[in-house]
Amino acid sequence: MKYLFFFSLVGIFCGISLYLYQVYSESRDEIANIKQHKMDITTQIFDRKERLVANLFDKQYRLYAHFSEIPPRVIEALLAVEDTLFFEHVGINPDTISRAMLKNALNMRWLEGGSTLTQQVVKNVILTSEKTLKRKIKEAMFAVLLERELSKEEILEIYLNYIFLGHGYYGIKTAALGYFHKNLNELSLKEISMLVGLPKAPSTYDPTKNLHYSLGRANSILARMLDIGWISQEEYDLGIKEIPEIYDESLTQNLAPYVVDEVVRQLTPMYPDLKTAGYKIKLNIDLDYQNIAQEALRYGYSKINARLLEKYPTYFKQRESVQDSQEHQQQDLVHTQSTSKLPDGVKELLEIDTTPAYPKKAGELNGAIVITESQTGKILALVGGVDYKRSPFNRATQTKRQFGSSIKPFIYMLAFDRGYSPAWKITDAPRRFGIESNIENIKNIKNANKETEEDIWIPKNVGAYGGLVSLHYALQHSANLATINLVNQIGFDFIYRGLIDFGFQNVPKDMSIVLGSLSLSPLDAAREYSLFSNYGTMLTPRLIDSLVTQDGEVYEFPLVSNEYTQPKQAFLIIDILRDVVNRGTGSRARLQNIEIAGKTGTSNQNIDAWFCGFSPSIQTVIWYGRDDNTPIGPAETGGIVAPPASAYFFSKLLEIEPGIKRKFHTPQGVIKKTLDDGEYLYTNTSKLPSQPPNSSNADEDLIF
Repeated sequence: MKYLFFFSLVGIFCGISLYLYQVYSESRDEIANIKQHKMDITTQIFDRKERLVANLFDKQYRLYAHFSEIPPRVIEALLAVEDTLFFEHVGINPDTISRAMLKNALNMRWLEGGSTLTQQVVKNVILTSEKTLKRKIKEAMFAVLLERELSKEEILEIYLNYIFLGHGYYGIKTAALGYFHKNLNELSLKEISMLVGLPKAPSTYDPTKNLHYSLGRANSILARMLDIGWISQEEYDLGIKEIPEIYDESLTQNLAPYVVDEVVRQLTPMYPDLKTAGYKIKLNIDLDYQNIAQEALRYGYSKINARLLEKYPTYFKQRESVQDSQEHQQQDLVHTQSTSKLPDGVKELLEIDTTPAYPKKAGELNGAIVITESQTGKILALVGGVDYKRSPFNRATQTKRQFGSSIKPFIYMLAFDRGYSPAWKITDAPRRFGIESNIENIKNIKNANKETEEDIWIPKNVGAYGGLVSLHYALQHSANLATINLVNQIGFDFIYRGLIDFGFQNVPKDMSIVLGSLSLSPLDAAREYSLFSNYGTMLTPRLIDSLVTQDGEVYEFPLVSNEYTQPKQAFLIIDILRDVVNRGTGSRARLQNIEIAGKTGTSNQNIDAWFCGFSPSIQTVIWYGRDDNTPIGPAETGGIVAPPASAYFFSKLLEIEPGIKRKFHTPQGVIKKTLDDGEYLYTNTSKLPSQPPNSSNADEDLIF
């Protein structure tokens, strides 16, 4: 019997030893996992002035704080409530474990675990929260081994970044910024106490939900710190009285959702861990510009609806203001009466079902705006719709819409670079084109600017015909017939190849391109129009300035540019586009205290309305249309619909940046000559006609 007892003890001892050895063996790999563990860290997006635009994260919203960033007071408050002997024990505290075991035994259930901070790190990172003896043994052994591998400071850094502190916040830095809008070094003692009291019950002590409980928990921590002599009576009294200001807001902080969506779209292929690697992304976006651009787009939108209501009160009902759209109570243009005997173009518009729904049904009027810096290509603002909550579809980048007459400056640019000048004359008169004109896809521009009779094409101007006009006049007044005759005179193939060289894609190989049948996005249009706003050098719009990794590596997004023509040649177009705004189709974009140049564009049946304009330093591309490609409304041309948004934007911009450049500079090599029908610019490439009609007797030309 004696030997049996002895061998039983030996067997138990051997079994325990074998189990502990197995746990020890497992621990080597597990400890390595803790050392190499990478937490999900939130990526932050900032505007060009370092203001937060948005937080990007997958499942855990965490901003990482290195130990050097953590104030000593945070450490003291944490240890006072969680593990006072942290810097003295070896990973486990026998006193707390024995007290916990006694309390659990007396109550016949598991109440306390007696875990040190090191044990909590082990439990959180590599183990589970199950309350079993096996897990506690592993936790204790792993904790002892972890203390041999990592310093106390490293363990504290892991703990303070890993813990969940309620409201979706992971880590002490995240919670400080979320609850108090403060960095760690700006926290008061009371605020610190509220934060370190959260791990015990994050939901219960969440100050946005239960401020009373949170303050009570913090006061008990202050009392504990006073008892052990870590704060003075004065600090305690001050902390007890303080009631901090608490902020309750969304985690993403997305101030420019269309912009953020585009950032994610551009960067995800290069950085699959975009939402978990803690990148710092600096954009070229300026939140001040972004806000003004959003206002401008909504301003233009409201003007369109108000105009349709005023012109057709019998058939349209005004939808509510854009601000109410967040409650999904907004209605667009609603059919209120019979569609019989309606004005041309109205019936199709009224057949749209605009009953509020999400996603919106066909017919929703919308728009987009892209603002760039002319000399750098930096995107300062990008808005892809009137209301992101109702429609997150980004019309600035994802839609392809017909360009209309906004294409014409590129045709004239090709002509000028071939030797024509603004003073050259062209016929602007009705003309019939037969089958020999090679019009294969003329259906793309039917009904709005032409009539067809079998193989006969009869294009029309929107306004009156000018007869024999200068190229300056033809572009300024967007004369269709004059432009078509110019293309015929130069050669269609030359113009077609030139547009391809400019970067336009999917260009129809027929004369419909003269009237803008090709399609592109507003962002694409911003690139194309930089040819003019940047004096002959086209710039690829840049949304992102730089990206910084957690290790401090910086990747900068380079400028991509292509020089197509000389500044003096580009200025010939700029001068005409300036007159488009001053005295042409873009007059609604005109302002008294800053020069604006630009071109309007209207696609067939007023389906798309464009204004591509620029000041001496800032470029705007504005588009309005309906998502189902139905007409905006009768007489809603590009010159009426889009320019008011541009005028609104620049007027507001001058209020916040009164020092921006206001007049275009004239490049060297541009010459002015006065003829009987007006003043014209020319260069040594784009010369005046050899025998210009009605030439004046001016002896000298003005040379810039």
